[in-house]
Amino acid sequence: MDATHDPGRRSFVASANGHADFPIQNLPLGVFGPAGGAARGGVAIGDSILDLGAVAPLLSGDARRAAEAASGDVLNALFALGAGPRRALRAALSDLLSEGSAQQAAVRPHLHDSAACTLHLPARVGDYTDFFAGIHHATNAGKQFRPDNPLLPNYKYVPVAYHGRASSVRVSGTEVRRPKGQRKPASETVPSYGPSRNLDYEMEFGLWIGTGNAQAEPIAIGQAANHIAGYCLLNDWSARDIQGWEAQPLGPFLAKNFHTSISPWVVTPEALEPFRIPQAPRPDGDPKPLDYLWDEADQARGALDVAVEVLLQTRQGGPFRLSLSSTRHLYWTPGQMVAHHSCGGCNLAPGDLFGSGTISSPTEDGFGALLEITYGGRKPIALPNGEERRFLEDGDTVIFRARAQRDGYVSIGFGECRGTILPAT
Repeated sequence: MDATHDPGRRSFVASANGHADFPIQNLPLGVFGPAGGAARGGVAIGDSILDLGAVAPLLSGDARRAAEAASGDVLNALFALGAGPRRALRAALSDLLSEGSAQQAAVRPHLHDSAACTLHLPARVGDYTDFFAGIHHATNAGKQFRPDNPLLPNYKYVPVAYHGRASSVRVSGTEVRRPKGQRKPASETVPSYGPSRNLDYEMEFGLWIGTGNAQAEPIAIGQAANHIAGYCLLNDWSARDIQGWEAQPLGPFLAKNFHTSISPWVVTPEALEPFRIPQAPRPDGDPKPLDYLWDEADQARGALDVAVEVLLQTRQGGPFRLSLSSTRHLYWTPGQMVAHHSCGGCNLAPGDLFGSGTISSPTEDGFGALLEITYGGRKPIALPNGEERRFLEDGDTVIFRARAQRDGYVSIGFGECRGTILPAT
């Protein structure tokens, strides 16, 4: 950790001081368009967004190179530079935006009111992979099909994942059209085609890949964290009825390829440094990860403690909290996901996106999907305004929020990841 994490550091951007998500200790990266302007790279600071390309001439060395790489309409070029230039940019921006900065007059014209800006996908997503690292979600879902043996034998050996559809990843706020597909509930003898009846959300953490690797050259677990450019919130919308019929025996297809929502800001590994924690010890009897997935440093500081919250806004009221959990409950670290993904020779690239898998806690108040909360729809939940939900209805808005907190440090957030359900067409 360094001066950018100093809890006493304040910004001349007054709204940043005490901001719930974007104090000067955060400085997340994103792509924005000011009113009537083209998309470009920026940094969130309080209620403002700083234009990175515009302030690049105020910087030097690696920091300037990073700002220039972020001046276009996607951040892939910045991600490709790796951790060194990204850290240099963060340090330089922290100085530029601090109280007493000699560059205040030069910086102020390049600060834009975030409320007047449009936020875009931060990067061009080349490939999207969704992991299954939330062991409590995996257990709760498995119990609905295999009550006596919810986890399959490979779960504790392999960071299980499937390849998702990159083309349908959308930024927070984009409306979600209810998908259609084949459905066959147990009460019906043959499948029918139509809108999903059991539409669900999944609270996940998103990982952005920075520098990639050459094909057939795996990323070692000890170096895996250096290939992560940042984190976001991710909603892996899921049509449970379509999934239950089509995933026999292969994995999700139409049930998940219609839409994935992500929050627009990329919170860097550097901003999250104070919130790193040891990976939770495995319960007695669980196997130790194989050597290619085991690194002492990754086990000591490779996990993150970020509180994640799910809220539901209906047409009649809300938002109502549905769950509160933490990334500390993930069974595999981000580094292990990167190492496993590349271990067979797969080449990762800047802007590739990973989903962590649904984050659930051991208790019901932290379940990360309606599949768990309603026990597959068999036990509807009662909302505070008297409504009930088995699964999502048209007009419902799902909102994800997250906060990293630790005594002695300024808490930081991720902004929102939200989506509203539209009827099927």
